[in-house]
Amino acid sequence: MPSTTVVIVGAGPTGLAAACGLRAAGVFVRVLDKAPGPAVTSRALGLQPRGAEVLDRLGALGDLPERSVRIAHVVTYVDGRPLARLAVGQPTKLVARPGLLMSQAEVEARLRDRLAGLGVEVEWSRELLDVRQTTDRVALHFADGEQQADWLVGCDGAHSRVRKAAGIGFPGAPVVERFLLADVTARLPIPRDTVAVWLHGDTMLGAFPLPGEDVWRLMAPAPAGSAADPMPALAELLLREAGIPAGAVREVLWTSTFRIHRRLASSYRQGRILLAGDAAHIHSPFGGQGMNTGLGDAENLAWKLALVAAGRCGDGLLDTYAAERRPIAREVLASTSAMTGMVLGQTAWERALRDHVFVPLLNRPLVQRRLWEKSSQLTLTYRQGPLGSGRHLPGSAPWPGDRVPDRACIRRDGTATCLYEELRAGWALLTPGAGSADHEAVARRHLGADRVTTLTVPESRRHTMLVRPDAHLAWRGTSPAALHEALARILDIGTRQ
Repeated sequence: MPSTTVVIVGAGPTGLAAACGLRAAGVFVRVLDKAPGPAVTSRALGLQPRGAEVLDRLGALGDLPERSVRIAHVVTYVDGRPLARLAVGQPTKLVARPGLLMSQAEVEARLRDRLAGLGVEVEWSRELLDVRQTTDRVALHFADGEQQADWLVGCDGAHSRVRKAAGIGFPGAPVVERFLLADVTARLPIPRDTVAVWLHGDTMLGAFPLPGEDVWRLMAPAPAGSAADPMPALAELLLREAGIPAGAVREVLWTSTFRIHRRLASSYRQGRILLAGDAAHIHSPFGGQGMNTGLGDAENLAWKLALVAAGRCGDGLLDTYAAERRPIAREVLASTSAMTGMVLGQTAWERALRDHVFVPLLNRPLVQRRLWEKSSQLTLTYRQGPLGSGRHLPGSAPWPGDRVPDRACIRRDGTATCLYEELRAGWALLTPGAGSADHEAVARRHLGADRVTTLTVPESRRHTMLVRPDAHLAWRGTSPAALHEALARILDIGTRQ
């Protein structure tokens, strides 16, 4: 067995994505889950453009775009009147991919397929009971005994046993006491490329199209007494708010009631234990940011833990994971909580502001573009983090820490490719002209000969760029000596404690 083993607890999107990233980098990884097998219910359903990019770079996107529902509009009704038609998924200078609606189970299936192709199968019915760690190992306790690992990553959700065993706090507060979800087959008078939202006072009802013939997700705050069976309450809301009779719903596929909380782990790391996804942060589902934020955690953590596991730097580099990702989660918590308060109109002042200001503003093209670009998560940058440039120079991007968009490239053998496809193998060195052997030698010496792909870009560029596996810029410049200094600094961060 290889000397470095990473155990991931939780086979949801975050855990599977982290496992794919680590295994592709050559790290021995195990994925454990207490469930008897894969989930079949939809749960999260929004894949934002950044989430699709992550899956693409991991080699797990597959046919998901073809199997998904592409949303063109969100129509908002206030007191029964359509007051806003928000165009979403429109290409902009920043966003080229559409947002996709699909079952979380579909995303997990593609990630499992990719992981299986890398030689790893999920170990089901493996419930972690307790954890004990020393300076160089982690002991995992199960009903049938103890197993050892070098690193443990908790991707086991809001009630994470890994987080609790590590003694990491999870402070926060409830945002909505109870919420209803139901996936149904129904004949609704709504186009299949449209999300409909009805607002009336402090009542809200949403209908989201899902893949499959006449399949919809219904969601609303839960009235008292609806926990046992949410469908009567949802049927009443459909009739009262949308004028849709209960008979329109032909079959109930899945229902759930839950509380919406806003919580953020006090730390993402305790020694050899790390957290990602819902184990580290939970928030309102409004805006569809949850699964996408977890996928971003996984990709960021995987390349850093891979460098540590390969012995190319000390484990201090893992502290940059929290330094880059925790502020993102904090911002998501704040924005989704504010959106939830605005949409649900919990006070008379909030409802008046929503109905007469916020909803009408959604018709403005500039507002629509900015909301779409913000929700896409493609504006995200780590420029102010420990691996970034710390600079704010308009027109000078990308700087270290900025996202590098996908682009056409040319391999050394002259064949055409694209950047994100090549990032599946690790780091990418984008060079002008015929490329630079000196730059390549420096990058491979620091990062590993099999972890750096050298590419040329068709357009003329003066600078060479080193792109991280998560598509953020690590370095830009012309001097191989400067590249050496930049990589030495990044890897030296891992040796400073």
